[in-house]
Amino acid sequence: MNKVLLVGRLTRDPELRTTQSGIAVARFTIAVNQNFTNRNGERGTDFINCVVWERQAANIAKYCHKGSLVSAEGRITTRSYDAQDGTKRYVTEVVCENVNFLSPKSENSNYVSDTPNDVPNYVGGSTSFASEPVSAEPMETADLSEDPFKSFGEEITLTSDDLPF
Repeated sequence: MNKVLLVGRLTRDPELRTTQSGIAVARFTIAVNQNFTNRNGERGTDFINCVVWERQAANIAKYCHKGSLVSAEGRITTRSYDAQDGTKRYVTEVVCENVNFLSPKSENSNYVSDTPNDVPNYVGGSTSFASEPVSAEPMETADLSEDPFKSFGEEITLTSDDLPF
């Protein structure tokens, strides 16, 4: 299984381009902190190249910038190409299937909302933006006045002598 999940900050503004057939593609690099420290007690950082296509590419280029906190889910891919100088170049990158914006709107100076309650809406694995305001109605709560485990059978009573420790 080829599955990658990254959480980190963009090292530069995303680079948006379109293919000859008009498909949007954005490239960006995510800085991800390593989980361990070196002998000096410092944490290292990995810089992971990422690519995202179509609508998500346009959204990332529009709403994210250097320093934005994102999570990216996708797969690792490798490819090669012949450079202009005739050498063969190899590229390893993450092809993102789902990118979530984790930075608050206040940290993103590029975000311009049409409505006061416009928030990111992640549906079906793609990033879209809600066109309708978010409801401020309270959430429905469950009634806990009755024992939720009453249909699980008869009650068992344990004493400290029953416990192995």
